[in-house]
Amino acid sequence: VQLQASGGGEVQPGGSLRLSCAASGSFFSINYMGWYRQAPGKERELVARIIFGGNTKYADSVKGRFTISRDSAKNTVWLEMNNLKPEDTGVYYCAALILVPGDPPDWVPFGSWGQGTLVTVSS
Repeated sequence: VQLQASGGGEVQPGGSLRLSCAASGSFFSINYMGWYRQAPGKERELVARIIFGGNTKYADSVKGRFTISRDSAKNTVWLEMNNLKPEDTGVYYCAALILVPGDPPDWVPFGSWGQGTLVTVSS
């Protein structure tokens, strides 16, 4: 299973970006997908997560500005980021909990930890 995150870039404060993440490989289903970020000198934190049944969870710092959505058929999630602030700067990583084949099948967490996408908010 691979998670491919993309869509980062550099924007001015108040700008917008849209991140996407697609899961590929051999698996049965996805429980949730989400986004983490790590700012320079800080620990990684959860930004947003969506259960494929529909429930969402956001960090307090992004509520009202970021929206996470998903396409279950395409195993893809998007993070729409509006009114970006300098403190949103960081490397954004995609994560998921996925049911993989096995005897028995098992839920396994995956993350694009080795390949995030950089978001820079700067004037």
